[in-house]
Amino acid sequence: MHDLRAIRENPEAFDAGLAARGAEPAAARILDLDERRRAVTTRVQDAQARRNEASKAIGAAMGRGEVELAEELKLEVGELKNTLPALEDEGKALGEELDALLAGLPNLPDPSVPQGADETENVEEARWGQQRNFDFDPKEHADLGPPLGLEFDTAAEMSGARFTFLRGPMARLERALGQFMLDQQTGERGYTECIPPLLVRDEGMFGTGQLPKFAEDLFKTTDGRWLIPTAEVSLTNSVREQILDDLSTPIRLTALTPCFRSEAGAAGKDTRGYIRQHQFSKVELVAICRDEDHEAEHEHMVRSAELVLEALDLPYRKMLLCTGDMGFGARKTFDLEVWLPGQGAYREISSVSWCGEFQARRMNARYRPDGEKGTRFVHTLNGSGLAVGRTLVAVLENYQEADGSVRVPQALMPYVGGLDRLVPDS
Repeated sequence: MHDLRAIRENPEAFDAGLAARGAEPAAARILDLDERRRAVTTRVQDAQARRNEASKAIGAAMGRGEVELAEELKLEVGELKNTLPALEDEGKALGEELDALLAGLPNLPDPSVPQGADETENVEEARWGQQRNFDFDPKEHADLGPPLGLEFDTAAEMSGARFTFLRGPMARLERALGQFMLDQQTGERGYTECIPPLLVRDEGMFGTGQLPKFAEDLFKTTDGRWLIPTAEVSLTNSVREQILDDLSTPIRLTALTPCFRSEAGAAGKDTRGYIRQHQFSKVELVAICRDEDHEAEHEHMVRSAELVLEALDLPYRKMLLCTGDMGFGARKTFDLEVWLPGQGAYREISSVSWCGEFQARRMNARYRPDGEKGTRFVHTLNGSGLAVGRTLVAVLENYQEADGSVRVPQALMPYVGGLDRLVPDS
């Protein structure tokens, strides 16, 4: 959600920020609705004040024997009572129209974000790791995985496309990855592990920006709840409608959860394999902090995701997303892209975003600075630490052998009972 005061003070800057996101100018319409709503509110307040004043004056006039004046005042009060509901309805309608307009507009990019239309204009900031030299043609995970227990056909028969059935050591390896990531984030990076709800109400999805704009990308239950597309929704909404004390120390939360996405906006993309699924597991990272701490917290979160990749010895690159490729609620985003030798390409495995006050305003999440009477909106950040299924894909492709087996990364061996490799079914 956006700050109306800031739009009033600098509408040109607001429209420039929208233009950088590929959105149409909106400041003029926002200010027109805001002015009309405030004018109606003033009329309502004036009418209410006059109604109360006239009501009191009726008794006084009767007490003085001024019957004619009292009758005139009664007529005036009656007219005001008749006109007030229509005015109140008009103000409510204008407020709802304004709120709907603001709710559908993306966050404004930070000045440090490069201008660009799409992912081709993202900026590579760093690379880590050595790409392995294979003495055979490495396979893509979709070809390598089925003999190892990554079963696409089994899942398709019961659930349709974009579902996968994991069996035996493959299932154990995915579970190991999730547990390893959680241990990394809680033991070394200061995140508190949580087990949040997987179903949330409308206000939860609205708070983090999924509603109303992206309803088609979500799954909804018959009782009106939504399946979370990421634990960001539940973790961030844990401070909804709260006033936190001080917040001199950022709140860091993490959770390993199933996630559910309809992928309505990804028709035709990654239909083969385990990259883009309707159901997948992810370790999510969320931070709640003050404005002055957001830059350091963003760096901390990115580094938290990087360390998982480095511990698994998976080559990756760090990308700063341009204005045209950022998510709806982000002000600045770094993507980590892992090297997949089977595809011969880097693919996104973590997206880490700073959202500023955007989500906090939608959730009404604030804090009271030490020594101050007033409150301020918190800043929120979120990122993957990491997407478990995509990390499994990266392990399969980077650790594959010519015979179709896959070595288990050393860091994961304690999590799989010492198993050192996955071997194809004979």
